[in-house]
Amino acid sequence: MPIEPGISRSDEFTVEGLLVTDVGGTIGVQVLSTPGMIAMIERNAALLSAEHLPEGSATVGFEVCVKHVAGAVEGARCTARAVLREVVDGRKLRFDVEVLEGDRTIGVGTHERRVIDVSRHAAAAGG
Repeated sequence: MPIEPGISRSDEFTVEGLLVTDVGGTIGVQVLSTPGMIAMIERNAALLSAEHLPEGSATVGFEVCVKHVAGAVEGARCTARAVLREVVDGRKLRFDVEVLEGDRTIGVGTHERRVIDVSRHAAAAGG
């Protein structure tokens, strides 16, 4: 059965480690970095896709269009959320995405992923 629009997934994470920045020491506090936020958005959309794709398929991200609209300090618990909005040609997946801290929006936008055949690559690598 092909992957269908409307599926969704949420993933909680803690703002810590490689996800934080102090913007080169200019703000005096560690906060969720924009690249860290994007990484959590991509991870969640990739896991959502993987749950609904046939064996031997995976996805790679190729477009992210998000606004980082609020800060989340180190230690905050956030949620990355993705909803599959559209499937184009059976292989281009368009998601509506957001990152929340409770009911407060931290980031919002869209993300696109392409379905790829990983079974062919695994066979070529001897796996």
